[in-house]
Amino acid sequence: MHYAWIIAFTGTLVTILAHGFGRMSYSVILPSMKDGLNLTYTQCGSIATGNFIGYLCLAVIGGFLAARFGVRRVVFVSLIVIGVSLFLTGFSDSFLFAFFMRLVTGMGNGGSYVPIMALPAAWFIMKKRGLATGIVSGGIGAGLFFSGILLPPVIAAFGKDGWRYAWFTLGAVVFVLAFVCYYFLRNNPREKGTTIYGGEEEVKAGPKVTLFSAFRDVVIEPEMWKLGVVYFMYGFSYIIYLTFFVAYLTKEMNISPMTAGRIFAVLGIFSIFCGVLYGWISDVLGRRYGSMIAYLTLALSYVIFAFWKDYTGFYLSAVIFGIAAFSVPTIMAAASGDAVGARLAPAGLGFITLFFGIGQALGPAVGGWIKDTTGLFTNAFILSAAVSLLGAFGSLILKKKF
Repeated sequence: MHYAWIIAFTGTLVTILAHGFGRMSYSVILPSMKDGLNLTYTQCGSIATGNFIGYLCLAVIGGFLAARFGVRRVVFVSLIVIGVSLFLTGFSDSFLFAFFMRLVTGMGNGGSYVPIMALPAAWFIMKKRGLATGIVSGGIGAGLFFSGILLPPVIAAFGKDGWRYAWFTLGAVVFVLAFVCYYFLRNNPREKGTTIYGGEEEVKAGPKVTLFSAFRDVVIEPEMWKLGVVYFMYGFSYIIYLTFFVAYLTKEMNISPMTAGRIFAVLGIFSIFCGVLYGWISDVLGRRYGSMIAYLTLALSYVIFAFWKDYTGFYLSAVIFGIAAFSVPTIMAAASGDAVGARLAPAGLGFITLFFGIGQALGPAVGGWIKDTTGLFTNAFILSAAVSLLGAFGSLILKKKF
């Protein structure tokens, strides 16, 4: 087996830890944490926003650091930061402490997620790149699944402090598995004495990359700005849905936390393979049409969640969302490699993640404010659907083929 596939599946583990546990688990823990710290929904959304601010800061810088110092080292340090900060989140006694810990976790998330999503560009030829990136992004769905299945029993077992032990568990798991990821990861095929998978392209060493040269070469590429604008729509829309998914079911629809966790887990199961599916679609149809189809699918899931208020609607929304959940990041990562090449792929993805991160930071705060103002999450999910439709039409500005 070519070592490129080991890289891809190690990347899956990284995204489980960084994105699934470091970010998405908050949705499951949020209801009990809200009660434990007597938070408002605006504060809950702001804590999520803190995570995304941290993500934004390091996602941009992390991509350029990975281009300069290598994905392996940057990802390892970032995972260690996530593990420690998740564990410390369990000691939160106020909104400010929880906000700060989620901010630090977000920094580790950005420093690991962006480089690992860009790494397939160094290991796979262009026509295999979407599929490989999809395998890496499958860890997000797997992390959602594990969070939905494992965390509710932990929370229930320890009563009112259960949410603290959920954070302790996540932190310990991420810290230990960070060393496993470091063992298997490599920056490029040369480090394993092999060539890029597919054999038709070769990643040449070229001149030494500096932070300035990487930044310059990325920002002068017009396609990167188009990708950034389209990526913003995803960041803003999807995070409202995911952040308040369990809170909506338990607090507004009066569903038990265990049942809400199972619905969340169903979403996670279906999202495991969405990156592979849409990565392949974008390889065949092009990034433009793959992105458009993904946005339309996501918009449908938001509309169903807002208006079909029974178990059938909740499960159907979760399944439809799962099918396309993390398709857009997969397509954006592959498109970044297409636009600026394998060596600058982490920097390119880091740059467009600036746009994504701004949208992602705004979404939870706006969604929480809508809930506190109107008393309902429905309008927040309608807003997600409208922004997702904008993303679908915006996808048409992307290049058809590279």
